[in-house]
Amino acid sequence: MTRTNNNRRSVYITAVGLLVLSLGAVFVVRSFGSEAGADGFLGGGKACADPTQIQLATTPEMQSSLEAAAKSLAAKGGKDGTPCLQVTVSSAPSAQVARDVAHGSDNRPDLWVPDSSLWVAQADDGQSVPSIAVASIATSPMVIVSRRENFADTSSWLRIMAANEPALLDPLNTSPGALTLLAVQSERQKTSASDGQVSQLIVPLAQRLGSMAKPFTDVNALFGRADQDGSKTVVPASEQSFVKYQEAHPEAQLRAIQPDTGTLYLDYPIVVTAKSDTDSANDAAQALATELLTDSSTQARDQAGFRDTTLSPLGGGRGVGDVNQLTKPTSEAIDTALQNWTRLSLSTHSLAVIDISGSMAEKVGTKTRMQLTIEAAAGGLSLFPDSAELGLWTFSTTIGSDKADYKPLVPIAPLSKRQRGKIVDQLKIQHPIPNGGTGLYDTAIAAVRQVRQEYKSNAVNTVLLFTDGKNDDPGSPTLAQAVQMLKAQQDPSRPVRIIALGMGPEANADELSALAGATGGAAYVARNPGDLKNVFIDALQSR
Repeated sequence: MTRTNNNRRSVYITAVGLLVLSLGAVFVVRSFGSEAGADGFLGGGKACADPTQIQLATTPEMQSSLEAAAKSLAAKGGKDGTPCLQVTVSSAPSAQVARDVAHGSDNRPDLWVPDSSLWVAQADDGQSVPSIAVASIATSPMVIVSRRENFADTSSWLRIMAANEPALLDPLNTSPGALTLLAVQSERQKTSASDGQVSQLIVPLAQRLGSMAKPFTDVNALFGRADQDGSKTVVPASEQSFVKYQEAHPEAQLRAIQPDTGTLYLDYPIVVTAKSDTDSANDAAQALATELLTDSSTQARDQAGFRDTTLSPLGGGRGVGDVNQLTKPTSEAIDTALQNWTRLSLSTHSLAVIDISGSMAEKVGTKTRMQLTIEAAAGGLSLFPDSAELGLWTFSTTIGSDKADYKPLVPIAPLSKRQRGKIVDQLKIQHPIPNGGTGLYDTAIAAVRQVRQEYKSNAVNTVLLFTDGKNDDPGSPTLAQAVQMLKAQQDPSRPVRIIALGMGPEANADELSALAGATGGAAYVARNPGDLKNVFIDALQSR
């Protein structure tokens, strides 16, 4: 496998506190080989004299199949060219094994069967990326599961999820969750969906799921939620998990579909993770793969709900039949998708600062700039979960205490129903100040200082700055001075970023970019009213 850059290890592997595994996995270990044969555990058979000890970790749903293959190898006792092996099989989530290998844990196995090859690059220990000995021993395509009435439009992953309530397995710890994000991106080659359309789905989804105390990791629980009468829940999952759920719950009113654009799939490779004697581990991988191709193993695989390596349909009409494959994501695409999710799912600690200067009274179509701004800000509230923290200021010139250019209205606090109500009520009564100037520089400096005073280490700390113009307060610092003052406030270990949203033809993009850039933030300008929603989404993505 091609060597990846040591520094490309994904954010989600190293981010302290965000990526603690919450699966509560129980490790189940069984050994198959000469010693087991000698004590009768395998029902007899002569043991080979000096078996090679192999520690194999696998995703839980594949454990029984690999145990059967190991047992079959042990029964052959090293005869007819079969390696003399004692294989100890344990089960653990793929993301956990990737972290164990990457961090040099004592739990590092010799062989590893993750449910998806997307985890292999994430197991880079700084010296080498594990090698794939066998590309695949089984497959299972991704499907979307829901009640039949929620599939009026099956044209794409994006449309199905946007029209319903997606319950996404944790993308940082589960392959189905990660592959869902990648499918939404991969299908854009066929749908030409815009960045804005994708963002309108992913940003609020990341905010909502990222704010949960415990991410979704139990697919069966999500199937149960989706099966409730009237539920709009749609669950991206593996076909194998759905087939097994159907068998256990024949009364369920659920259907699995493949979006018309196609799908990605779990591929179950055998990966060599041994630190030494990799040749023996590779030989063991090849022997296990050969055992899994026997007629009995093939039948057992199908019964367990797995497809063969060519994605042939399951027997008995189960599953979704023939599949149309989406382009397999590159390692760079995987890293980008997971890094973006990590960033977007962080909690928010923000101060919204809204321009109420006189120019905000100018009309754009049938509405004033102020009305359009307030609508954008109020609509933006729906993108934040209740755990997000948000406050509100307005600014013009000399409108606050001691003739400050800014006026605090609602302190930063969690977005409870009461807090949302306070913000919306304040927004509704705002109006442009006749002949009021735009005290942009002083306000930006003060707002950053305020957020810094209330800094939250477990959140993204930002100032959301809405304005339609440029600074015209003669008593304020120059732009160069304001930039210098903002830079002087910065602490790389406790960043507070300005996300500036300019509106209308008079918004000075260069000025806003200079202010935001001084804090490591970003500036966006909506020249037309219809752009406001997308601009707000873009701003949240730049967190």
